[in-house]
Amino acid sequence: MSRFLKRAYVLFILLMMYAPIALLMVFSFNNSKLPIWSGFTLDWYIKMFNNAGVQEAFMYTLIIAVLSSLGATVIGTFAAIGIHQMTGWKKNIIMNITYIPLLSPDIVIGISLMMLFSVLKLPFGLVTLIVSHITFSIPYVILSVTPKLKQMNYNLYEAALDLGATPGYAFKKVIFPEIMPGVIAGAFIAFTLSIDDFVVSFFNKGAREETLPIKIYAMARKGVNPTINAISTIMFTTIIVILLGINIRANKKAKVLNARK
Repeated sequence: MSRFLKRAYVLFILLMMYAPIALLMVFSFNNSKLPIWSGFTLDWYIKMFNNAGVQEAFMYTLIIAVLSSLGATVIGTFAAIGIHQMTGWKKNIIMNITYIPLLSPDIVIGISLMMLFSVLKLPFGLVTLIVSHITFSIPYVILSVTPKLKQMNYNLYEAALDLGATPGYAFKKVIFPEIMPGVIAGAFIAFTLSIDDFVVSFFNKGAREETLPIKIYAMARKGVNPTINAISTIMFTTIIVILLGINIRANKKAKVLNARK
């Protein structure tokens, strides 16, 4: 009975989380604008790909996601290495500061960045969007890389230095391969967060730049449009594929390590 209740509880939670998404995906193939099934069609996907506004929003979203994830990965990786080398109260303070953006509401981050760009008289546009996305993605990269640094045998790095390797060469050949899984995971997390972000992008975009979440919001305000279902389905599927790729890579890495042991 206890096992049955546990499984029923897990099933209930999964239904609550994914039933609305499944319904959205099903109706993205519906032949009617009304939420009543009337036949299978791909018309909404065809209209989506032929929509110039959606294409432009997709282009901006992809550019911002790629550049911001690369920037956040580089900054976050070196920040994690620096934090890892700290000790005592200084390390605890920096780690607590790192958690603040994770716990802060998106609207607080969005408005604070908007005020900062206004004070700096930086024109709102693609640059402010990329900087904003880098800012809220860095903590996730730090938290992805830090566990790998803790697992690493730091004596290997010191041994490489003793054998004549330069710090840069030792980092490239010793440290980086060890933390690579964490770096890749952090990069993918930053990428998916950038694609999914609405609030921070809304407050820091220019007059012309629109990401897909902002475009979906603008389309939804005009009424029911199944094209939104198609866009949302593709976005959700993309994120799922990325997450599956991360998990598959991590499982393969774990199997290789276990086989060596």
